[in-house]
Amino acid sequence: MANKQVAVIGLGRFGVSTTQTLYNLGHDVLAIDREEDRVQSIVGQSTYAIAAECTNENALRDLSIQDYDAAVVAIGTDIVSSVMASVLLKTLGVPTVVARAKDTLHANTLRRIGVDRVIQPEEEMGTRLAHSLFNANVEEYLEITNNYGVSRFRVPEKFAGTTLEQLGFTTNRDSYGLTPLAMCRGRKVTLNPALSTSVKPDDFVIVAARDSGLESLDTAALVIES
Repeated sequence: MANKQVAVIGLGRFGVSTTQTLYNLGHDVLAIDREEDRVQSIVGQSTYAIAAECTNENALRDLSIQDYDAAVVAIGTDIVSSVMASVLLKTLGVPTVVARAKDTLHANTLRRIGVDRVIQPEEEMGTRLAHSLFNANVEEYLEITNNYGVSRFRVPEKFAGTTLEQLGFTTNRDSYGLTPLAMCRGRKVTLNPALSTSVKPDDFVIVAARDSGLESLDTAALVIES
C-alpha cells in the first residue's frame, strides 16, 4: 500500500496514539493541536507537528490540508470544535474524514454532517472489557453483529498439548460455533489451522464465534481433564 498523507487534529492520548501508529506505518502525518506543549511532545513521532486553530478555515488552507488523503479529528471533549473542524474538512474536500465521538449524540451529529467514519473509543473499550471480564484470555474483541464477533484468544497453560478440536473448535462455518480463522505462534501465522493442530501456551487463536462460545472456552479445560 502506497504511503498516504494524513492529518491528525487533536493531540490527546487518542490523537497521539493514532499519530504514532500512522507514522510508524510509513505514512506522512501532520499533527495539529492548538496547545504548543502537546505539539512539541509529538515532534519526532510525526512528519510535521503544527500548533494551529483547527476551527479556522484559513489556517487549515494554509496547511494545504485539502490536499491530504485523510484527516482524523481526534478531539474528545470539545464537541463544538470537533464538529466545526469536521465540517471544514468536508467543505475543503478531504476525501476521508474520521472523527472521534464523545457520546451517541456527538456521533449522530458527526454522521449527519457527512463524516465518513465515527469512532467511539470509550464504547468500544467497554465492549471489549465486557467480553474479557470473566475470561482474561480473550484479549481483543470485534463485534460483527449482536452476540457474534471475532476475538484474539491467548492459549493458557492449562490447554497445553490439546488440539483445537478438543477445545471445541469447528470448521463448520454454518454452525456459528468456534471457528478458527488463524493461529499465531511467535512470528509464524497459520491461516485456517487444522482442527488436529495442538496448541502451546501463549499461542494466539483468532476465532469467530457467538459470545456464548467464547465464554465456553474458559471451561473447556474441565471437559478435557474429565
